[in-house]
Amino acid sequence: MPKACFLDRDGVINVDYGYVGALRDFKFIEGVPQALARIKRAGYLLVLVTNQSGIARGRFSCEDFLKLCAHMQQALRPLKADFDGIYYCPHHPQGQVEDFRKDCQGRKPGPGMLLQAAADLNIDLTESVMAGDHAGDLIAAKAAGVSRLFLVGEHLAAESPKVPEAACYADLKDLVCSGVFHHEKN
Repeated sequence: MPKACFLDRDGVINVDYGYVGALRDFKFIEGVPQALARIKRAGYLLVLVTNQSGIARGRFSCEDFLKLCAHMQQALRPLKADFDGIYYCPHHPQGQVEDFRKDCQGRKPGPGMLLQAAADLNIDLTESVMAGDHAGDLIAAKAAGVSRLFLVGEHLAAESPKVPEAACYADLKDLVCSGVFHHEKN
């Protein structure tokens, strides 16, 4: 069974400007494409698990999100750093778009997206890792059975007390440079 590196998107993969749904607002955090390539070479599937409440809030559509994902994948493909799976939750309990106004187990901190990815891609959750920039990302991973948790990004001071078992890094590039993913395949 393959292992995976589950990743949140906004604040981990791209600069979080708030409700990033348009191509003009998408910018990779420096070093992220190369870090993703190294994780993949180390034998991990790359799986994006992202709450996208901007859809429920009416800020952008599912189609906008999917277009942005296609753009991201196209940019990552030449580096062999594209995602093996992309899972998103468009729901929010206080959403303005009625079709997406609900609370569900897919929305982190619920484990639904990780469990669905594990079923779809035959992932060994016990050998997998999660990198996120908020405690809810890691709480979802822990609930799904992922034991190696990494908190990255600009919210470390506020979020790390909520998940004391998580190792903290400035960003994804820093995490990869730490040697966590040292068993690269040739």
